[in-house]
Amino acid sequence: MTGSEFTARLAGRAFDVGRVAWNACAGIENPFTRYEFFDAVEASGSATAKTGWRPLHLVVERDSRIEGILPLYLKNHSQGEYVFDHAWADALERAGGDYYPKLQASVPFTPATGRRMLIAPGANESAMRAALLSTGANAVKELHASSLHITFLTEDEWRAAREAGYLQRTDQQFHWENRGYTSFDQFLGELNSSKRKNLRKEREAVRAEGVEFDWLTGSGLTEAMWDQFFAFYMDTGGRKWGHPYLTREFFSRIGASMADQILLVMAKRNGRYIAGALNFFGDGILFGRNWGCSEFVPFLHFETCYYQAIEFAIARGLNKVEAGAQGEHKLLRGYMPATTYSAHYIAHPGLRRAVDDYLKREREAVAEHIGELAEHGPFRKHV
Repeated sequence: MTGSEFTARLAGRAFDVGRVAWNACAGIENPFTRYEFFDAVEASGSATAKTGWRPLHLVVERDSRIEGILPLYLKNHSQGEYVFDHAWADALERAGGDYYPKLQASVPFTPATGRRMLIAPGANESAMRAALLSTGANAVKELHASSLHITFLTEDEWRAAREAGYLQRTDQQFHWENRGYTSFDQFLGELNSSKRKNLRKEREAVRAEGVEFDWLTGSGLTEAMWDQFFAFYMDTGGRKWGHPYLTREFFSRIGASMADQILLVMAKRNGRYIAGALNFFGDGILFGRNWGCSEFVPFLHFETCYYQAIEFAIARGLNKVEAGAQGEHKLLRGYMPATTYSAHYIAHPGLRRAVDDYLKREREAVAEHIGELAEHGPFRKHV
């Protein structure tokens, strides 16, 4: 694919693009857009053609220099995306069409907002976004795919996608914001009395069970510790999803290449680890990702995943905790609703019209729901 000033190609894996060129566009502040994360998820066998995630990263070059990347996968299913399009697939197939394969521009298995159009410093950002969006749409036709879905992109990118003719979708997550807190107790002081009492009760219940926590990052992320966490991940993920997405090798690879952007919260009782939560951090944000446990303790999930994350964010001066997809129970624990964005190019005219009509009504419903949730948030009214 060529333009008057650039050349676009589908490069394959992140490895085929190369670390230097990739990170020149992505930077290394956001853990989920840097080369090391994509290389780990692909080289470990977690996101491959065999698992239904064939890497076909879209690269735009100018004068033989990579100036833009759209992380792209050719998929034959809709698993591991957290933006649900199963009804769209059913509708097209009932009409006699094929929804799969489709193209997915995303970070595999990761519902975290971040740049999806990775652009090198010095490049014309608006022109490069337009080039990535237009060549992405062309790739749908060249690969005989049904559609291209760009998920968890930034609001600015979402608006640029609208200008390029992509359909717009919104959803919600729950994020905790650091208002300059110096302690967890200061944060508690801004909650209304009933929510404050509830949080203290939950934390005290976990302590009463004799559970303690280790924060592991950097050199503390040993292979033995990954073995412990992977056992929790497989047990809990197997019961929740049927087949967890990430392989054991993935954790070794991120531990070797991204240890300083990883927080592993490990819960132990009587000197033995019983649960863990994997987090990444960068760009002033702590991203909660995976959780697992080997035994039940009341409120252990909330403490390990939500309260320990808040404690760490306060200690490190981070601005926000994004606790992953869904979960209105987070609202009661200080996490407020936030809008997430996705953009969709659908080649089939009939399906496109139907989805466009549906998304207009869905966006209105999402905005209304977020407003209602915020109105009933856990904070005292003046906060």
